[in-house]
Amino acid sequence: MRVLVVGGGGREHALCWALTRSASVGAVVCAPGNPGIGEIAEVRPVDPLDARAVATLAVAERPDLVVVGPEAPLVAGAGDALRAEGIPVFGPGARAARVEGSKSFAKQVMADAGVATAAHWSGQDPRAARRALDRFGPPFVVKADGLAAGKGVRVCATREEAETAVDDALVRGLFGAAGATLVVEEFLAGPEVSVFGLCDGADVRILPPVQDYKRAFDGDAGPNTGGMGAYCPVPAAETAGLAEWAGREVFRPVLATLRSRGVDYVGVLYAGLVLTAAGPRVLEFNARFGDPEAQVVLPRLRGDLGPLLLACARGDLSRADAPAVDPRACVTVVLASGGYPGPHATGVPIHGVTEAAGVPGALVFHAGTRRDGARLVTAGGRVLAVSGLGDSIAAARDVAYGAAGRIRFDGLTRRTDIASSPTGARG
Repeated sequence: MRVLVVGGGGREHALCWALTRSASVGAVVCAPGNPGIGEIAEVRPVDPLDARAVATLAVAERPDLVVVGPEAPLVAGAGDALRAEGIPVFGPGARAARVEGSKSFAKQVMADAGVATAAHWSGQDPRAARRALDRFGPPFVVKADGLAAGKGVRVCATREEAETAVDDALVRGLFGAAGATLVVEEFLAGPEVSVFGLCDGADVRILPPVQDYKRAFDGDAGPNTGGMGAYCPVPAAETAGLAEWAGREVFRPVLATLRSRGVDYVGVLYAGLVLTAAGPRVLEFNARFGDPEAQVVLPRLRGDLGPLLLACARGDLSRADAPAVDPRACVTVVLASGGYPGPHATGVPIHGVTEAAGVPGALVFHAGTRRDGARLVTAGGRVLAVSGLGDSIAAARDVAYGAAGRIRFDGLTRRTDIASSPTGARG
């Protein structure tokens, strides 16, 4: 198979890495890719948000399968443009991707499907939003409805903070069109777990649950980010029977509800769950692999990933089993630019990546990097994700942090507590 991967972040690097290890895949092309991806795949300088350009590239490359990594190209219709050319695509069309592109839409789908989730209010009137806060005691959860790169969610300890969050979105327009509609919802207490389902429109194969760390600083303090680290597997005491429950109570009902609306969901459906005292509840959906969760899930998959993704793209998982899973644990630590998720410098030289990748059991995935002549430099907030495989979570953590410690750039910041106590709630 010849596979085209769309995107250029750490998730796409992990996807390209996994596909190059797939026995059925002979070549991987990535658009636009990044310096790390360029070491293992062909790269093409195409804007992933330009659906027409992505489709034109695919026609020229003639791939057997296209895998769309990030959410923004999916919401922009890259999957639809590719399918219009008759190309098999692992990734939902724009209508299906609304489960991530609009949190209020996702709530409607969950209600119709009978999926357990938090009570909520959604709307565009700031006064009505402030009144809605009265329905929910602190902490208050205020979310921009649209895509905000993981930064549109605020968990507010006080009413004053919640009202500021409402005004930031609906009055000051901090999130632009993504925050023109707001969702205020009940706070769900408990550990957060990410579960990925590989979907063919009607059926699903579920991957091992993951726990990630969204807050910027140790102890789950600071602002939300796109993700500062993750680990897998999650302790069995927390997730016993969770995959079966999610398939029965979440994934298949949601796929059926979308299909009843004339929408076939093909690709990854990411269910963010909270394990509350009353049972699991869906916090939100995403329309793609998580980042950095992909960097701990994909290294644990054994076997041939290509045919499984192609079976989803063709709408027929009937003869495909869930992939076998490496018994080793995996931990990922994100190395970020100083100031992230706020303003940060770019173009800062990076050192030590080769040394880190040489640590036994370590993998280094590029997220926000670029080449400046012969130098590798920073090009984003989250710069690199360093994954470690080991016989236990503690061993995998030692590998990840040992390798991450060999990488240097001015302003480098990272959490020091990823997977240090893999049982509690995640911020």
